[in-house]
Amino acid sequence: MKRLLISLVLALLVLSTLPAHAASLPTAKPEEVGLSSVGLQRIGRTLKADVESGRLAGAIVVVARKGRIAYLESVGFRDKAAGALMTPDAIFRIASMTKPMVAVATMMLYEEGRLFVSDPVSKYFPALGKMRVGPGDGVLTEREMTIQDLLRHTSGLTYGNRGTTEVHKMYPESSNASSLELTGDEFIEKLGRARLLYQPGTTWEYSLSTDVLGRIVEVISGQTLGQFLAERVFRPLKIADTGFVVSEAKRGRVAQPLAADPDTGKEIKLPDPMVPRKFECGGGCAVSTAGDYVRFAQMLLNRGTLDGARLLGRKTIEYMTADHLGTAVVRPGDLPGPGYGFGFTVAVRRDTGVANLAGSAGDYGWGGAFGTSFWVDPKENLTVVFMSQAPGMNRGAYRNLVKSAVLAAIRD
Repeated sequence: MKRLLISLVLALLVLSTLPAHAASLPTAKPEEVGLSSVGLQRIGRTLKADVESGRLAGAIVVVARKGRIAYLESVGFRDKAAGALMTPDAIFRIASMTKPMVAVATMMLYEEGRLFVSDPVSKYFPALGKMRVGPGDGVLTEREMTIQDLLRHTSGLTYGNRGTTEVHKMYPESSNASSLELTGDEFIEKLGRARLLYQPGTTWEYSLSTDVLGRIVEVISGQTLGQFLAERVFRPLKIADTGFVVSEAKRGRVAQPLAADPDTGKEIKLPDPMVPRKFECGGGCAVSTAGDYVRFAQMLLNRGTLDGARLLGRKTIEYMTADHLGTAVVRPGDLPGPGYGFGFTVAVRRDTGVANLAGSAGDYGWGGAFGTSFWVDPKENLTVVFMSQAPGMNRGAYRNLVKSAVLAAIRD
């Protein structure tokens, strides 16, 4: 109980601050940007209750409106087993929140004329050209997958952990698993020997597509994905703690999950971010902080620019965050969920209604399997980042909690 009280006091102390080492967005009181302090405090109360009940190790929430951080809450423990309290500079495994960063890198190359979204993937990797679809001998693809298919998850590729069919068994289980076992070339070779689950362009299927994109960025740029992102994205945005491996000097800032899932009792094991990978997987291998990611999200909200640094043009961001599914089918019950289409690595809300959670037409975002999420609402001039290391079904509940509470706190 003493530790918990210390944690709650610490959370209040850091409510409107960012770690001193990081470039921050300007800060404001909630009411100065049209938000209710009382409404936002509901988020912290719920998260703190879950920390106290043992359902959550810790979390960080950042809410920025009109370009200013109005709410920053650090709750619970960075490492509960070690008794280390959560602090705003904690480093998180962000899993699939790596994907939007790779999409930005891809669109940079697009703006420079070094690739087109209509390019067949076989232009870069012949092994991913004419492939077969379905089990057994399958059938030939009616058309080849394109870079646009990779960006919107209509390539026909999948993850091995998304099913138990013969086709699923041909794939690596996940990005994190494959990047520890395979080099980038071996990864592409393995995909080239697999069957596609669907014909390219016909069905939204969450997949290893963004890992292939990351390799394309490497082929075109002549750099590793981490080098390209550091030079072209992270440095201009003044974000210092995002990348594919955590240095020894930062080991003590890595956030850790609970030892076991509170619902199933199963042991929780996450990848060790201190261990270098055989290739830097664009689909889910990066680490970041709440402060870093909110700057990245604010750049997206600002249509490609932040603090004088322009990464992408306004129309490119509009294109990237539009719904690109067209006639592609989303299976009932699958992501991105009712009322949402899909852009380039982000779910995009089609209408204010239909979805089972409040929001604005045109809002977009995505989350990571280890408990992180972000979303951007251009109509409300709003960016929100939630960081935890809470894999399992409860991560969806936290995303819903944060979004509903933030939107309910809007006063103008």
